[in-house]
Amino acid sequence: VQLVESGGGSVQAGGSLLLSCAASGNTYSTNCMGWFRQFPGKEREGVAAIFLGGPFLGGRRSFYSDSVKGRFTMSQDNAKNMQYLQLNSLETEDTGMYWCAALGSANYWGQGTQVTVS
Repeated sequence: VQLVESGGGSVQAGGSLLLSCAASGNTYSTNCMGWFRQFPGKEREGVAAIFLGGPFLGGRRSFYSDSVKGRFTMSQDNAKNMQYLQLNSLETEDTGMYWCAALGSANYWGQGTQVTVS
């Protein structure tokens, strides 16, 4: 599985960005798609995730970290093998490197995209 992020950049506080992640390859073993970020000097943290659970696993569920809830929205376009993270009301504290990930029996990560909020 290969993941390629795009859409990062520089924006003023209060602005918006749309991060995109293109997936290719066999994602059959994936049961969670997510977005993570890392601030300088900090560990990588989860931002948003969609669990692709079946009917006996609670179904499809979305999760967001408390720090982005209400501001960020994760979505998917399965027909295009794309996932997105819409970042609204950006704050300077959102500055960092962002990755998309496909998690399951094996974990796959994109190369990351930088988001800078000033």
